Amino acid sequence: MDKFYFAANDAVAGARKPLAPALLFRARMIDPIFQTDNYQLARKLLDVAVLRQEAISTNVANAETPGFRRLDIAPDFAVQLKARMAEGDFAQTVGTLQPQLAEDQTARSVRPDGNTVEIERELLAMNRNAVEYDYLSEVVSGNLKQLKLAITGTSSA
Repeated sequence: MDKFYFAANDAVAGARKPLAPALLFRARMIDPIFQTDNYQLARKLLDVAVLRQEAISTNVANAETPGFRRLDIAPDFAVQLKARMAEGDFAQTVGTLQPQLAEDQTARSVRPDGNTVEIERELLAMNRNAVEYDYLSEVVSGNLKQLKLAITGTSSA
């Protein structure tokens, strides 16, 4: 038996019965599908889209709050993401990369109360984010559909 077989069996908490080698073989065949850079990047960008939607919702809710500063994804996330992609082995290191919200330093107040939220800008950002989310969810579900086709031999439900 190989190292993977024993490591997987050791990982099963409290199990004294070894896992079937056929199950381990299938796991080794499926795992690379979910470890591709494209799949992992799409999943991470879906997380970003969800977080950005929360920021947009917060911005719209506080559009009339005096002194409120617009929120968005921290700009260093894009820099970190590009750096990880350039390094290679993105799928292995993507888990440590977490998007965070931050005040939008580029937003300028056009109102005397210091609020930096422009409702028109937020609505445009919301629409753009929805399109990006739809596209990314299609990428992820396409990978899952390919896996289903490989397993069952049919693409129907």
